[in-house]
Amino acid sequence: MRFVPLAVAAVITVTACTACTAGRQAAPSLGAQPRPSGSASQALPAATLELWHGFSTDAEVKAFEEAIAAFNNKFPQITVKTTKGVQDDQITQAIRSGKAPDVAASFTTDNVAQWCRSGSFQDLTPVIEQDGIDLSVLPEVARAYTRFEGRQCTLPLLADAYGLYYNKALMKGEQPPRTLSELTALTKKLTVRDAKGEIKVAGFIPSVQYYENSPSHLGPMVGAKWYNDDGTSAIGSDPAWKRLLTWQKELVDWYGHDKLERFRKGLGDEWSAEHPFFKGKVAMILDGEWRNAMIANEAGGLDYGTAPLPVADDRPDLYGSGFTAGTVIGVPKGAKHPQQAWELVKHLSTDTDSLVTLSNALRNVPTTKASMESPNLSKDANFQTFLDIFAHPKTSTLPASVNSVFNQEAMAAFMAKWEKGSAPDLDAGLKGVDKLINDKLKLSGG
Repeated sequence: MRFVPLAVAAVITVTACTACTAGRQAAPSLGAQPRPSGSASQALPAATLELWHGFSTDAEVKAFEEAIAAFNNKFPQITVKTTKGVQDDQITQAIRSGKAPDVAASFTTDNVAQWCRSGSFQDLTPVIEQDGIDLSVLPEVARAYTRFEGRQCTLPLLADAYGLYYNKALMKGEQPPRTLSELTALTKKLTVRDAKGEIKVAGFIPSVQYYENSPSHLGPMVGAKWYNDDGTSAIGSDPAWKRLLTWQKELVDWYGHDKLERFRKGLGDEWSAEHPFFKGKVAMILDGEWRNAMIANEAGGLDYGTAPLPVADDRPDLYGSGFTAGTVIGVPKGAKHPQQAWELVKHLSTDTDSLVTLSNALRNVPTTKASMESPNLSKDANFQTFLDIFAHPKTSTLPASVNSVFNQEAMAAFMAKWEKGSAPDLDAGLKGVDKLINDKLKLSGG
């Protein structure tokens, strides 16, 4: 299974819809029916909960049902009915129409800010405090992508972490690069061309249009900052972005943009057994921890290793960190049984055995310290890399924003123009991205 940090759908504008529920009895909210912390599970009234989630494959659904079964052992009076394959726009529409599920899980963090600000997902802070949950069991970065403007309206369920995969046969004894200059040198050494100069094997593809090379995944390599403290764009003023794009363009130019595009467009599908890394057509790739499971399933004989992503030469302190995001789960506004829903959210996001069960089945990073350190967690050296990246104190995420999808798409569009040579003035181009983001922020009331 994989998560989708950059949504492909249009930006979802979430607003509190009071007219939608006019005439209906308001659903109870978390904190409206408080009960003493530590009360016996039997004291919680019986209920049937609706849980919507994005898992869709048989293996994903089976693992999720196993985690829920452990919850049912604790709360036999609570029945959980699940709906699979649900996307964010469906969750949002259900909330706005007054037909929200009791619990909803999303593969992306892109809408957390809107859900928190609008109250579409209920603030969990009162019940977190009531039940004495210490959120320090989560890395700070996981807490950051699940809250907005002081509201902890979701909790992390599982996480993605991004690092470097390398083909050991193609590397021929070379060690994985630790800096961007080392990555450049090794890319040139490992690249193979034919007599006409066309690329046959790429050392590393720097294009933002290549699979997982999104701005959000690349930015942590140089410690790039997305926003200022007031929420406005920092892309044009943070020199780290200029450093990243200068490195990227120099490597694209070395390949030859047109040659690189022909090679890229001829590669296999990212989600199939024809992935170019599996086929030895690309020596090093930026990818998430879930690629380990895909390699095991689709390319079991591949001799490969994993490492943290290379970082800016003048930022050695960043090595070992990377980008992270993941699945989030919460209680929507209008949930019919919010107290029981909270118990389910709490179980799925903090119970060690359930998180380990999900991680072992789905090969995503479990989010609590106890689950990452559990002796029951299946891990080898290649998976351990991503546990370490997730836990690294300088691992970063895309900060929550009400325009998260728009902002990412604006930056990706500029980077594509830049690498093609259609935006000759880098400083002006980055300032232009600032303007797009800041204008959108004003329209959104930011």
